[in-house]
Amino acid sequence: MPVEVCRKTTKILPSTKEDTLLDRDMQELRSRQKYSGNLSKSCWRTQDGWVRIVATIMSSTRNQGSAAKAVKASLSELESMLPESPSSDRACVKLAQILRVHRSEVALLRLEKCSLRFIFPPELRSAGVLPLTGSAVAARTAATRTPLLSNTFMSVKHVSLFEAVKLGAGEEDRSQEQMPIQKIMSVPVTLPGGNVMGVVQISRKGLDASLAGADFTGEDLKQLEQAAQILARMPFMQEGAEIQ
Repeated sequence: MPVEVCRKTTKILPSTKEDTLLDRDMQELRSRQKYSGNLSKSCWRTQDGWVRIVATIMSSTRNQGSAAKAVKASLSELESMLPESPSSDRACVKLAQILRVHRSEVALLRLEKCSLRFIFPPELRSAGVLPLTGSAVAARTAATRTPLLSNTFMSVKHVSLFEAVKLGAGEEDRSQEQMPIQKIMSVPVTLPGGNVMGVVQISRKGLDASLAGADFTGEDLKQLEQAAQILARMPFMQEGAEIQ
């Protein structure tokens, strides 16, 4: 970021010691900028009318590292549940927190023979199954083992039957009840050996795309893929296991 000098005055002043100090400050800033990422500045007006600069060096590398640590910490919370054999409800609520979506915007399906069955949200457990040979996004995700990210999901042909099922969501989720899915990420839940255990989906719902929230990013998809690897090891993902 270019360094700009704030040298506005309340009146024209002769060259004084302030000039020398300001020039020295700027030389130091330029020197430090060579080794930094972004350079932010703040200014204030002194009693004699000069506007002085205070620069804060913000390393972009350091910021990115902090963000990565935050993501890792969130995923580690999900992974820390493994020894406790958590319910699918508890794991999916944690996943919603990690990816900053509502509970009603998380779906987890388990592979049973040649079909996918919802295990979250619980309201969809008795809603039937999705055959792997069908056209549903979850079925295609499992069959092809290929992640999907779409921020224009309403324009994609998909099965919308399950969107009409009323969910017993909490107070904070009631605004999303029965809303159409505008944006979606769909990821296969697979074991390290490549065996598909199911599919996890994160969506953003709303009357239209602009009301559904921010677009999903490649980083969001990567985070969901990492979460899917953890979910694959959860006991409730085993075919025939009791669903809680």
